[in-house]
Amino acid sequence: MFGKKDHASKIEYDPKVSEPVLKKSICTGETTAGLVDIATGKYHEMRLIANDADLRQFLADCNVSKVRTIY
Repeated sequence: MFGKKDHASKIEYDPKVSEPVLKKSICTGETTAGLVDIATGKYHEMRLIANDADLRQFLADCNVSKVRTIY
């Protein structure tokens, strides 16, 4: 019930509409991953990135090799 969530599912998105990004807090350094709408710039948080394994899983789920960072 309170175990670690399984993030093994692929993230479906339209690259013409949204882009996977990392968002870092300039105050706390917390990093989250999500999608940003290209037209509006609105960020949709999807998961917390606590370590390199979380980042690698997010990249694999989005089927990309790198993402840009926003603040």
